[in-house]
Amino acid sequence: MDKTTSIHIRIEPDIKNKVEKILSSLGMTTTEAINIYLRQIIINYGIPFEIKNPKFSDETLKSIEEAKQIEKNPEKYKSYNTVRDFMEDLHDEIQDSEG
Repeated sequence: MDKTTSIHIRIEPDIKNKVEKILSSLGMTTTEAINIYLRQIIINYGIPFEIKNPKFSDETLKSIEEAKQIEKNPEKYKSYNTVRDFMEDLHDEIQDSEG
């Protein structure tokens, strides 16, 4: 067996738990996944994937901002307990706008 060395990293517990759950479903440990990642850096002579900021459409950016406003002030917005309630309200609004 080859000699090994240790790398110590600090990560948020939530991220660690989510990663471990996903990797477990793939039959892999975090150590195995990190070894694969490090080997890919060697093979690619760099990070094995593109690192960039996401480019969102104007519509998506507007939706994100709207969601933030709803989260900050939920009392200002309608909410529904069921899809049926939403559909009934939508139907009523359509009827009101038609006349």
